[in-house]
Parts: sequence; C-alpha cells; structure tokens
Amino acid sequence: MAGFETLLDRIVDNMPGKDVADPDRVDEYCPPDLPKTTFQAAVRGLFGRCPSCGKGRMFPRLLKPVEICPTCGQDWTAQQADDFPAYVAIIMTGHILAPVIIFMINETDFSMWTNLAIIIILGLILLGSLLQPAKGAIIAMQWWMGLHGFEKPPRPPLAGTSDNVQDHR
Repeated sequence: MAGFETLLDRIVDNMPGKDVADPDRVDEYCPPDLPKTTFQAAVRGLFGRCPSCGKGRMFPRLLKPVEICPTCGQDWTAQQADDFPAYVAIIMTGHILAPVIIFMINETDFSMWTNLAIIIILGLILLGSLLQPAKGAIIAMQWWMGLHGFEKPPRPPLAGTSDNVQDHR
C-alpha cells in the first residue's frame, strides 16, 4: 500500500495552487492555543489542523503528517496511528453505504452491474475522503491523552472554573 500512498502524494503535491509548508521550517513562534477538551483536540485534527495551536496544517501530503508544526513547533514524530484510521474509515463507510445499498436494491430498477459499479465508486470516494480526517483525529487524541510517546500537554482551565476550586475526580 506504500506505493499507492506515494503515487497519491505525488499527484496531490503537483496540483497547481498547492501551498506546501516546509516541515523543517518553523515560522514565527506562536504560543499554542491549547484545546480545553479531548473533543476539541479531535475536531482540530479532523479538519487537518495542528491540535496544539489550531492554526498549522497537520498534513502537507495526503496521509503523511508533518514532523513539526510550522506554527507552534509541536513535535508530531511520536504519532503511531498505524491502521486504526483505516478501520474507522471502513466502519463509517459501511454505516453510510448500508442504507444507500438497501435503497438502491429495493427501489431502483438498475441492473446488478450498475448497482455494483455505483456502490464501488461511492465506497472508494467515501474511504478516500474519510482517511485523512480519521487519521488527524486519532493523532490528536493520542497527543491529548499522552499516548505512544507523546507528553501530556498542560491542561488549560475550563471556562467558569476558578483557581481556588479543587478538582474532585
């Protein structure tokens, strides 16, 4: 599968108007605007943004995350998303396509081959579009929870809490 990822990365990198950030270059330092919850970190990763600052791009290529955020300098080399994003994308694709398949088979008069072609094309489009957001969200959650070599980031205070109130967990 590595060859396929490399081919897609080359296609995406060569698109006109594509502004690829140099992962080795750190622009002006911007103190990170840390997320307050795991959900907020995951949403930042879902949209392809650095979970630490919310501004830098997480993916300069299709599925290859940056090593260091060009905005806040967060090191992302410890990430180990492995196959989990693919499992998430497959499960989501199956749940989205199941009602579509049932509708197509019961309510349309398409031939079996037409149904098969439509289902395969929709499945590939959904999988392709869900892989990067799933990987970004999983990397963000790993970072927020301090898993796989990431150091847990400091937790900003939640809105409406004061410094003198003790946290009872």
